[in-house]
Parts: sequence; structure tokens; C-alpha cells
Amino acid sequence: MKTMELLPSSDTMYRALVNRDSSFEGIFFAGVRTTGIFCRPTCTARKPARANVDFFATTSEALHGGYRPCLRCQPMDPDKRPPKLIERLRTEVEKAPGGRLTDKELTALSIDPSTARRQFKRHYGMTFQAYHRARRMGLALREVRRGGRVNEAKNRSGFESASGFREAFTRIFGDPPTAAKCRPGMFAERIDTPLGAMLGVTDDDGLRLLEFIDRRALERELTILRNRLKTNVVPGEHPHLEALRRQLGDYFSGKKLEFHIPLAPVGSDFQLRTWTILRSIPVAETRSYSWMAERLGVPGARRAVGRANGTNMLSIIIPCHRVIRADGTLCGYGGGLWRKKWLLDHERKWLQSAAIRKS
Repeated sequence: MKTMELLPSSDTMYRALVNRDSSFEGIFFAGVRTTGIFCRPTCTARKPARANVDFFATTSEALHGGYRPCLRCQPMDPDKRPPKLIERLRTEVEKAPGGRLTDKELTALSIDPSTARRQFKRHYGMTFQAYHRARRMGLALREVRRGGRVNEAKNRSGFESASGFREAFTRIFGDPPTAAKCRPGMFAERIDTPLGAMLGVTDDDGLRLLEFIDRRALERELTILRNRLKTNVVPGEHPHLEALRRQLGDYFSGKKLEFHIPLAPVGSDFQLRTWTILRSIPVAETRSYSWMAERLGVPGARRAVGRANGTNMLSIIIPCHRVIRADGTLCGYGGGLWRKKWLLDHERKWLQSAAIRKS
């Protein structure tokens, strides 16, 4: 799995983009902030100023960054033109990128939902609904990432209408941007990491959520927070988010693998107890679901523990990635097993390095 830390430098990628260097095909994708479009390095479109370019390791990251594929260079189809059904589906998405196309609506368009899923999955490696969700989430997250006035955010996100932008924002965060600015709530910020972009959400009580933005459960988790806390999520700055950004940087660089930031998770009594047990697992070590169940005083409740782990909204900080099967094999992780393995390997590597330095 390619990550941002494996990409060439930004200066190198920008030179490749300006020169349309074909040797960089498949290495990176470039998002143009002024148009909301992402391209291949060799795209023949007019080249943007360096300040208006974001670089991505994968098309999925570009989609979640709020960009739509360029119609000229077809960055999602480098080798062959997509089937006509896929082209039609993408066209339908762009008519209302902030909404949803249900199976019923697809059927009304004379599109078989199961065929749409299969063809999209075969051609792009993601389902049609995952593609649409990435567009919807990415557009709303661009507002979270940048802030600013509604019209400016709408123009940057590629919407042709302010109403479409407000619909997408409201669907994800619960209030249109203008209303969100009028009353206090939780503050959100997008944070880039070597494993992909994450969303941090906090209020004065502490960090409420830290999640990879490509996780399917993110929209549901935001809804849970809004409903439980009776408030909204707004883009903005907060001391807890500043601390989070700094401590995540320390974690991924290996400088410091432990977090010291106020947490305020939202959950049932059993969930909160389970998450407390998770935080007791030392860095670079693993425990089993059975071990956790015993610590909770409910031996045999492995499935209940697994469900509670799966509802953890504070990835990495509440380290559910440190829970594995009793036989030592990896198992379910909302962010993907590849991230779970990466996190465990990362922690072991840096802990071993620290031990060598002390010896």
C-alpha cells in the first residue's frame, strides 16, 4: 500500500507535472484546488500555480481530498476507457456529488444495482457506493480542512451550486456552514498522516473522534456524536487539535509513541470500560479478546469485546490495533488490516530502536 511518505518531494512532483513527465505515471496524482479536479502527471490541461496543487499517492486519497477525476486525462482509467455503464454512473454522481444514489434510484435509471457494484469493483477496486461516499465525504472535508466563507468553500469544492455544497456539508456535519458558525459545537480538522488523511473532532472536554476518512463508519460516527452531545461539528481550530496534530507527528516519526491529550469518548458504560482496558495495553505489545474479557470480569464475552473495539472512535490513541486473536493472527480493524499491521510493525521498530539507544 502506497503512502504519502513514499512519494517524491513536492518540488519533484510539481516539476514532473509541469513537464508532463511520463516516468511519474502511477506514482502520484495532482489535485488542482481552483477547479476541484485531480489529474495524472501527464495531463495536457493548463498547469496550475504550485500553491494551488495538492499531491496524492492514490486516486482514493484524491477523492477523499474532495477532488473529482479529470475528464481529459482520466486519472482513474490510465490503461483503457471505462465501460459505458461506469461512465454513466460517474456522470450521475457529478450531478449531485453531495447526495446518495440508492438502489431504487439506480433501478429507476434502468441500471441494475448489482451490475453497477460488480463493474465498479472490477474496474476501480472499489464499489460504486464507496466511490460516491468518497466524493461526498471529500467535498465536505475540504470545508473542514480550510474553513472560510460558504461561497469560497463552494467554489473550491467544485460544486456548481451553493445549495449542492450546503447539502453535502449538512449531510456529513449536521448543519450548513453558515448556521454552523453561529453557535458553539465540536471542532473538526483534517490531518494528513503516512497512513492517509484522518479527521479529528474535539470540544473543550477533550478529543471525541480520530478516524481515517476513508472508513465507512465515519459518517455514522459523526451522526452519533451530534445526536448524543446535542450539538454540531464545525471546521475550526482548538488547542486539543493542535496538540493532536503535534503528537501524531511525534508518533509517526517515532519520536514519542504515547499520547498525552485529554480524551472524552462517547459510549455506553461497557464500551468505556473496554476502551479503558485498551489504553492499558503497552506500546508495541498485543493482547487477545479473551484477555480483555477476563479483565472486564466477563470471561467468554469475546464477541462483545470485539464489538466494543469496533465502535472505538479514537483510532491509534485508544489502541484497538493492539488486539489480536489468541493464536497470534491479525483480525478485524476498521481502518483495514494493512494499517493494523503497519501500526504494530511501526511501534515494534521504534521501541527496539529506543532500547538499543539506551543500551
